[in-house]
Amino acid sequence: MAPPANWKGFLRLSLVTCPVALYPATSESEKIAFNRLNRNTGHRIKYLKVDAETGEEVLNEDIVKGYAVDKDTFIEVKEEELEEIALESTRTIEIDEFVNKTDIDPRYMIRPYYLRPDGKVGHDAFAVIRETISHMNKVAIGRVVLTSREHIIALEPLDKGLVGTLLRYPYEVRNEHDYFDEIQDVKLTKDMLDLARHIVNQKSGRFAPDKFEDHYETALIELINSKRAGKPIIPKARPRADNVVDLMEALRRSVGQEKEPAKPAKKPRKPAAGQKEMLMAVEGKKPKETAARKPSGRQRKSA
Repeated sequence: MAPPANWKGFLRLSLVTCPVALYPATSESEKIAFNRLNRNTGHRIKYLKVDAETGEEVLNEDIVKGYAVDKDTFIEVKEEELEEIALESTRTIEIDEFVNKTDIDPRYMIRPYYLRPDGKVGHDAFAVIRETISHMNKVAIGRVVLTSREHIIALEPLDKGLVGTLLRYPYEVRNEHDYFDEIQDVKLTKDMLDLARHIVNQKSGRFAPDKFEDHYETALIELINSKRAGKPIIPKARPRADNVVDLMEALRRSVGQEKEPAKPAKKPRKPAAGQKEMLMAVEGKKPKETAARKPSGRQRKSA
């Protein structure tokens, strides 16, 4: 079941309009997260909103927005005043232009969203807009207001819906010259480049996300399961880097290691029984099978 929509409004191409809903296309909620605890009691830490000068807690209804003119001077801005300057893009994604996807610099991309018709009406208009973008092989550029700020959004077809990618404004992208101007110009030999190309050819393949495993997430699962089982934590040996100063020698060694075609990355391992139980508990779901009975009460094991 789809999560709640982040935004609802209308998608408009000239005079063609349809109601749509915008949903986040990615999620971080499945990753393991930690709570901060009081070491002495094992209780969770609660963060309070306090006055920076008096140290007293401030209620939510007494918190307002303010723009810092200087260190000690702020201009208060009321919610009603922000509503008065609300833009049309608060309720409508107006398609302004169509561009080639290759024209969009990847540095401008923020995050993807799914866009679909909202409700039972407007599917015909939505299909017209989707198929027009698809047949023209273009990306539609519009504007949308999320979290009170207007964003540029790039729309392109995906299956029966649209994917909308939020884009940054130019002032949000740092100038590459501030970082790259000090990189030295070096002259590489043909032999070096030939060896490097050989390594690339050996490692070439097609990008398939399901081939990759989040090794850190797996290590966290093993760590937490070991602590739950009361097993000792054994540090893993860190790989040693060979101290090769000669670049040509490093390339030759690399080619020697890549004589066989590169094997595709392993698919994620299926979680063991203990891992399955732990993961389901983290996600807030009741486990279908209980591999190990959890200790009763609010006992807390020390590391």
